[in-house]
Amino acid sequence: MNSLPRQVKIVEVGPRDGLQNEKASVPAAVKIELVNRLTSAGFRNIEAASFVSPKWVPQMATSAEVMAGIDRKSGVIYSALTPNMQGLTAALAARADEVVIFGSASEAFSQKNINCSIAESIARFEDVAKAVKDNGLRLRGSISCSFGCPYQGDVPLDAVADVVGRMRDLGCDEIDIADTIGVATPRKTQAVMERAIREFRVDGLAGHFHDTYGQALANIYASLEVGISIYHSSVSGLGGCPYAKGATGNVATEDVLYMMQGLGIETGIDLDIVVDAGQFISHFLGRKGASRAGNAIAAKRAN
Repeated sequence: MNSLPRQVKIVEVGPRDGLQNEKASVPAAVKIELVNRLTSAGFRNIEAASFVSPKWVPQMATSAEVMAGIDRKSGVIYSALTPNMQGLTAALAARADEVVIFGSASEAFSQKNINCSIAESIARFEDVAKAVKDNGLRLRGSISCSFGCPYQGDVPLDAVADVVGRMRDLGCDEIDIADTIGVATPRKTQAVMERAIREFRVDGLAGHFHDTYGQALANIYASLEVGISIYHSSVSGLGGCPYAKGATGNVATEDVLYMMQGLGIETGIDLDIVVDAGQFISHFLGRKGASRAGNAIAAKRAN
């Protein structure tokens, strides 16, 4: 067995990537409470906001209010997704620590969703990336459909590598390799990650897995085996994927933490506090959380 990393960074994406797909409005006060709970759990990086048009993502309309209201902790990176210079201006005003830009490894996905090629979509971020660096902030690039696309199916390894290289050249500090529709399996995961490592340093690559086919934890383990040490997850499994019918969205943070504990891998995060945060937001949303570990721990406490 390959040696696994001794410690990993977990990027909590529930407040942004998780909640943005909720149809019912989630008040800023609830989002602030969720971020504060996650901060107290020990996360070093929380994706808290998205400065996109409220017309397209109404759930994120309160992002400025959320960023202004959270209790910031020294050393914690609070990230914001920005699609353009207008979004960047808002992110700077909100004192985001990290700006997230995005592209796709699938040409079909890029054309269908934003009506331009992959190369054109990345080029649009050149001014944003320069401004981010000029302001001394971290820049993170996220690559969707790195393992499969709802329109074209398989995505070639070289296509992923090409976008990794483009993100690298923009000056990204971290690059997310995302399984947007949750179709990856362990062997494919390792092939994609090993190809990405040839384009960017391994300690700057992150795995962002969705659990549509129940493979997310297996894919995280497969990524650990090739040296990936940054992972994205969503408290209580918040989120869904609008591109794949029945997709369950992001892998649950509680499940990832439970697995890391069992592997003896340090995260610096208190699982019990995360379980409480998951129960809090699930109760507000009026449904049972999607984390098996979180629900089992909560049930055990209740007995």
